[in-house]
Amino acid sequence: MSTFALTNAQVLTDNGFLSGIAVLVENGRIAALLPESELSNDLQRHDLHGDYLLPGFIDVQVNGGGGVLFNNAPTVEALRTLVAGHRKFGSTGLMPTLISDDVEVMREAVEAVRRAIAEGVPGVLGIHLEGPYIAPARKGTHNADKFRVPDAAEIEMATSLDNGVTLITLAPERVPAETIRAMVARGAKVCAGHTAATYEEARAGLDAGISGFTHLYNAMTPLQGREPGVVGAALEDADSWCGVIVDGVHVHPASLRVALAAKPRGKVVLVTDAMPMVGSDDPSFDLYGETITAKDGVVRNAAGSLAGSALDMASAVRNTVHLVGLPLGEAARMASTYPAQWLGIDGVRGRIAEGLAADFVALDRDLQVSATWIGGERE
Repeated sequence: MSTFALTNAQVLTDNGFLSGIAVLVENGRIAALLPESELSNDLQRHDLHGDYLLPGFIDVQVNGGGGVLFNNAPTVEALRTLVAGHRKFGSTGLMPTLISDDVEVMREAVEAVRRAIAEGVPGVLGIHLEGPYIAPARKGTHNADKFRVPDAAEIEMATSLDNGVTLITLAPERVPAETIRAMVARGAKVCAGHTAATYEEARAGLDAGISGFTHLYNAMTPLQGREPGVVGAALEDADSWCGVIVDGVHVHPASLRVALAAKPRGKVVLVTDAMPMVGSDDPSFDLYGETITAKDGVVRNAAGSLAGSALDMASAVRNTVHLVGLPLGEAARMASTYPAQWLGIDGVRGRIAEGLAADFVALDRDLQVSATWIGGERE
């Protein structure tokens, strides 16, 4: 692979944005950050014309993209299409997400992700199984006919991915604590979501090994004065991560600011919960035999429940700046550094630092994507 330097950018480093710094890339990794004046004259350079250079975005909840819904096509080719649909919006790593489905579909999805990673499909980091171990009372657009409690064989299948990260969203009041412990012991990261749990049940789930909350505020019991609910447990707990959908629809900006104030820095992460229309010209897709269409950027099923989103990660970052009021650097970390920490891959991805993967996104002054790189390869 080639050696080159990215120059003339506002580079988001561990010390904030720096200018006059070149990012040297060798064999798909960041070899050094050094003053542009120290670059050798014969080195290939890519002038970014003053754009922001950020770590590539990492999305832990992606149901579809590029016209593909993972549930409908749990194949390697579908994953290639899905990740390509999101890459144009700055996502250089993602967790293809399978919502509640039958055992055989789950098995096919895990195998497709295993093969995609083995074949080097750019951007596939693992799998997110969102359900089917969730609560009918907070099902959203999930099909309650698919809901169940996993037995030992299903636990083994759901946690069988051996070359990537596995994230499982479940309702702690529906799944025994010993099952959560077994999943965690087998290497899975377990999140609470689509749950009607009480505060006490959510706390018991945290004690059993739950380490995150899927799309905070949505499809979970709310924070109230005498019943803190799942939201209260999530905001109180200092160690867990919370995914948030910053599209101006799923969560009010004030509620997002409350979460950011309550949680330690780095524990609130941007996710898209994206559906197939991201990266596609088709606003419709089929889910469980029902045609779902995005209208005015909002995705709902026939019953009126939110059915994922039409959000891309670059828009999530812009919204975090403009709607929530965070600086670009922090919004970018919520889309890159902090998700990498959540997934346990922060030693490989999520920052622009020596030794890490050369995964980048360049944003212009309007915070629109101008280029992406995965492993040093520019799209």
